[in-house]
Amino acid sequence: MTKLANITRQTQRAKEYFEDKVAFTVGPIELKKSMDEERNSIEIIDVRKREDYEKGHIPSAISIPGAETEMSLNKLSQDKINIVYCYTQQCHLAAKSALILAERGYPVIELEGGFEAWKNYDFDIAS
Repeated sequence: MTKLANITRQTQRAKEYFEDKVAFTVGPIELKKSMDEERNSIEIIDVRKREDYEKGHIPSAISIPGAETEMSLNKLSQDKINIVYCYTQQCHLAAKSALILAERGYPVIELEGGFEAWKNYDFDIAS
């Protein structure tokens, strides 16, 4: 059976996948709007290497490198939506950190495209 034929038989699974994708990801434009309108209800977390964070990051983001996520939970709030990002769309550091946060009961979503996508919109970068 070809991949396309197999996909047509899995429409419910695809529906669930895309519902989850929409619910648990945010794009750069949506994030910028949330930063402007809902700043007190979100925490932005940069999970890239600390030296890359120091070279430039999304304004107001805190640095918690991916390998430090579990031991840095005390820096985060379960009363805010924690938005994690890494380098690019292909980077999985943010997804791995998001999984840890979700398992520990923290509201979390991932910035699609990572820091690269943010830069592509020419939004402000802090250093």
